Amino acid sequence: MKSFFFSTLILPSPYLSPNPFLHLQCRRIAKVRLKWVKNRSLDHIIDTETDLKAASLLKDAINRSSTGFITAKSIADWPKLLGLTIPVLRFIRRYPTLFHEFPHSRYANLPCFRLTDTALLLDQQESSIHQIHESDTVERLCRVLMMMKNRAIPLQSLRPLEWDLGLPCGFERSLIPKYPDHFRLVKASNGDWCLRLMEWREEFAVSALQRSNESSELGDAYRQFKRGRTTLAFPMSFPRGYGAQKKVKAWMEEFQKLPYISPYESCRQIDPNSDLMEKRVVGVLHELLSLTLHKKTKRNYLRSLREEMNLPHKFTRIFTRYPGIFYLSLKCKTTTVSLREGYQRGKLVNPHPLTRLREKFYHVMKTGLFYRGKGAALIEKEGILLNNTAEETVENGLDVESDETGDDECLEDENSQAEESDSD
Repeated sequence: MKSFFFSTLILPSPYLSPNPFLHLQCRRIAKVRLKWVKNRSLDHIIDTETDLKAASLLKDAINRSSTGFITAKSIADWPKLLGLTIPVLRFIRRYPTLFHEFPHSRYANLPCFRLTDTALLLDQQESSIHQIHESDTVERLCRVLMMMKNRAIPLQSLRPLEWDLGLPCGFERSLIPKYPDHFRLVKASNGDWCLRLMEWREEFAVSALQRSNESSELGDAYRQFKRGRTTLAFPMSFPRGYGAQKKVKAWMEEFQKLPYISPYESCRQIDPNSDLMEKRVVGVLHELLSLTLHKKTKRNYLRSLREEMNLPHKFTRIFTRYPGIFYLSLKCKTTTVSLREGYQRGKLVNPHPLTRLREKFYHVMKTGLFYRGKGAALIEKEGILLNNTAEETVENGLDVESDETGDDECLEDENSQAEESDSD
């Protein structure tokens, strides 16, 4: 392992940690090139939730329609928008328990779709959850804006994250005007609309990693650092076989010894080529993924925020460099990054009420796929919408193989595919 070169770094206020020993710059940590390992469990979750998200977006589109329905012609060019790899018409016909098909009143050969009673009930429950947990949504959105360089984010970059962050449909009209002390829509110099944070909220400037360690504080930061330990360490869950490799273990131990820089602190005086900056980038990506409901999002969504979050040009290589923290999936002809600690045995560790409702939504989808015309009657008979818990729903349709059952497959050839695509 190569030697360290430290230099003291003092960060500007008002986002300073009071302990200056947390801000040391370090260079020349020896890095190990790791093979990309496919995880069947997480891939299955991503595959499932791709269809779930597409169906949810179609439901919202029908709700927004002035006619109360959509036509096959209007959605014909939506596959890319919905993240689908099949025609939208074929997809929507898979789920008769959500979407009722009927002929157009003027054009008999034009299929139309409206929401079933079951879908309407699920939509009402979703609206209720948004209202009950609105303060949580506002806090989550504040945290996202607080990580931005100018405390603002273009709406065109935020809208793709709407579903991942659990924002209500049309949040810029339904949510933002209700909180003028928190947010404001402003027009940037290029003419694009941006969402700006009105006031820094110190009570929110605590990362998920810091909150998870509050109950197990290690004590004086400098004394612990001198002992070769930092106050905070990222949880790591390596693919099978990596944990026993000495070179990987040594690399990660040195990485964990580096000071943790909160994503809510300024990074202006950190050497952009230092290992400390790399750990800071890991912390920022870790925090943003922690703010998503499903602890995952598409890599392109993060790339569109690169400048606002002050990230290096090729920051997405971090995902393949730290497989104990992140998992990069190539499912559904796209690249999705997940937070490994967010899942255990194929399930979310701390599911949000909205994710539990989405599990019910998926169960309704799956019932319609399996039983087609009889699906709606079966759902009413089961009483899934009112009685079943989220856990029962998972057992009925969402549970997948555990990470502990050997579902990691080492695919060295696809490692270069996952990493080289960062250069585009």
